[in-house]
Amino acid sequence: MFVRYHEIFIAFVYHMKSALYPYAAYRGLALFAFDTELVIGDQNEAAIALMEALDLPADEKELTELFPELIGREEDLKAVAAGESRGFHLSYVNRHNHQQEIIYYDLAVLGGDAEATGTLIVEDVSEKARMIQALNQQKYELLLLKHSRLFRNRYVQQSLLGDSPPIQAVRHAISKISQAPQATVLLTGESGVGKSLAARIIHYSSLPADAPFVDINCSALPENLIEAELFGHAKGAFTHATASRAGLFEEARGGTLFLDEIGELPLGLQAKLLKVIETKSFRRLGSNKHVSVQTRIISASNRDLAEEVAERRFRADLFYRLNVAALNLPPLREMGDDVLLIADHLLALFCIEFKRRVEGFTPPARQKLRRYHWPGNVRELSNCIERAMIFLDQPRVDADDLTLQATTPQPDGENWKVPPTGLNLPEVERQLIRSAMETAGQNKTRAARLLGISRDTLRYRLEKLGTPPEE
Repeated sequence: MFVRYHEIFIAFVYHMKSALYPYAAYRGLALFAFDTELVIGDQNEAAIALMEALDLPADEKELTELFPELIGREEDLKAVAAGESRGFHLSYVNRHNHQQEIIYYDLAVLGGDAEATGTLIVEDVSEKARMIQALNQQKYELLLLKHSRLFRNRYVQQSLLGDSPPIQAVRHAISKISQAPQATVLLTGESGVGKSLAARIIHYSSLPADAPFVDINCSALPENLIEAELFGHAKGAFTHATASRAGLFEEARGGTLFLDEIGELPLGLQAKLLKVIETKSFRRLGSNKHVSVQTRIISASNRDLAEEVAERRFRADLFYRLNVAALNLPPLREMGDDVLLIADHLLALFCIEFKRRVEGFTPPARQKLRRYHWPGNVRELSNCIERAMIFLDQPRVDADDLTLQATTPQPDGENWKVPPTGLNLPEVERQLIRSAMETAGQNKTRAARLLGISRDTLRYRLEKLGTPPEE
C-alpha cells in the first residue's frame, strides 16, 4: 500500500515535468533521482536541506555513500532504476543532526521511468518514532507496575508532582501509610488540592495490582440513596427493587473504598458506617443476612471535621475511628514554584487532548501563574489552562490568555489593629461576610473565594452568625 501510493505520487510529479519536485518540497519529502549506476542526478530543495542538516557531503554523487543503509541492496537499486522492480522501503533509519539529536527517517526507493531513473524518497518520521517509543515505554512500565509492587510504589508516587517541602512531606507520609495497607486514612485539605489523587496513590502503592478501588462522592447522592449505594439491597427492600444488588462495600472487597466529602454523610448513616468499620460486616438494606468484607476505608473532606464534631454535625466516635492516619494536603499557593511544574504537566495533557502543539508558557504567563493565589487550587489551575487552550492562536500561552478571578489586594498587616475601645469580632465577621456576598452578587461560591474559604465554611459561618443562607 505504501509503495503503490508513492508510485502514484512520483508518476504525478513526472507527469508535471517538474525536475525539482515542488509539491514534494512542500510536503517536506527529500527526493534523490539516481540512475542504474547509482549516481545521483536531480535533487529537490528538501534533499539539499537534509544533506546540510546531516552534514552529508554535497559533492557526493554515489547513492550508497550518502546512505550506507543501502549497502548490500545495490542490485535491488539497479533493478528499481531499470524498471525491473517496484522498489522497497526501509523504516526508522536514524542519524544525528548538528545538535546531536537523533533524527529518524523512512527511506522509500521507487521507479523507474523511460529514462531508467529511480527515486529515493526520504521522509522525517522523528515525531512518529518518538511517539511509538513513548507508548512502548508506557506499555513496559504498566507491565512492571502490574507485577512489581516496589516499582508500583515508585511509579504511583511520581504522579504526585512537585519538589516543594509541603509535597515532600506528603510523599513521606504516603510512603509510611502505604506500609500499613489496612489502616483507615483521613485526607483533609481545601477543595481542589487533589485528595482523590492522593487516595489512589495510597491504594495503588499499598495493595495488589488487582485490588479494586471504588470511590463515591457522599455529597453527590440523595440521602435516601446513599445507604443502598454503600450497602446494597435485597429483593423487595423497596419499590422497584426487583432483584438483590451488591453495594459498593462489596464491590470494594479486598481493596479500597474511597468516601469523598464524608462530612456530607447523614448522621444516621454515620452510625452504620462506624459499625461496619469496627465489625467488618453489614447487612444489605431489607436483609437479615450479614455480609463480611475486608475493605480499606479512605475518607476525605474539605471541612474541619473536628469543628463539625464540636457543632454536633458529625459523630465524634466515627471521627476518631476515621482519623487513624490523617494526611492534610497543602493548598497550591503554599507550593512555590511547583505551580509552574504542575502547569507544564497540565499543558502537555491538554496538548494531547486537543491534538495541538503548544511550546509552553511565555515568561509573563509564568510570572502570572506564580503570583496568583489559586483559591480553587489544582482544579482552578486546570480549568484556567484548558480555557486558554481553547482560544489560543499562537504557539505559546501568554499572560493575556490566562483568565484568572479578580482578587482584592490583601491589606497590609499594619492596617489590622484592634482599637483601644475594642471591637465586636462576630459583628466584624458578619460585616465582612455581608460585604463579600454583596460584591459577589449573592453567589456563595464567589463570595467564599473572596474570603479565601470554602463554600461549606461560608455556609457554616452564615448559620453560626444567625444569617441562614438562601437557597
